[in-house]
Amino acid sequence: MKIGKAYSIFFLILILVVVSACGPTATEAPVEEAPAEEAAPVEEEQAEEAPPVQEEGETASVEEPTLEPTEIVVELPTEIPSAPFGLTSPAFAQGETIPTQYTCDGEDISPPLLIGDTPEGAQAYVLIMDDPDAPGGTWVHWVLYNIPAETRELAEAQLPDAALEGGIAQGSNSWEATSYGGPCPPSGEHRYFFKLYALDAVLELPPGMDKDTVLQAMEGHVIAESELMGVYSR
Repeated sequence: MKIGKAYSIFFLILILVVVSACGPTATEAPVEEAPAEEAAPVEEEQAEEAPPVQEEGETASVEEPTLEPTEIVVELPTEIPSAPFGLTSPAFAQGETIPTQYTCDGEDISPPLLIGDTPEGAQAYVLIMDDPDAPGGTWVHWVLYNIPAETRELAEAQLPDAALEGGIAQGSNSWEATSYGGPCPPSGEHRYFFKLYALDAVLELPPGMDKDTVLQAMEGHVIAESELMGVYSR
């Protein structure tokens, strides 16, 4: 009987120990986890409030200010500026072909010529036309001197006179004529130079002088010069 009672007490103690080991300790408290359904709304609310993130490479758009239109006023000159000193022709431009009417194949009249502003101190002009491509050397086609400094145009078809209107003197050309002689090359293309000289004095020469005499009298008096070249071929 004593042995059976002892076994009963031993099993009772063993059961108590096992139960104590499986149950929660006094210091540990069960932790309750929040249901997953309650966390979801919080994340959605934060996502709605978060500002958009700019991706790399994107340029932030900036609102440009609206500009009011302004009136632009352009002041035009009241006077047309005059042309600088120089020699031109409405009949042909620099390096172009001289029209046939101004050659020996046409009417053989002098072409119209325009002169720009008068250089300061100029008293008269000299005009010489020659052909450096002539077979026997430079051929002189026209010599004019004592052209008044205020002259702006030499009209076409100047008269074949030694003394012209306005005190202009006409010199002797290579044909020994006191007139204009147009381009008349024997063959091929020739260049014809119209050379204009501004002088600080009027030449003390009578009409009918040749090119060399005029050039000698001009020495020391040239203050400006210009040149127009045209071509002609046969």
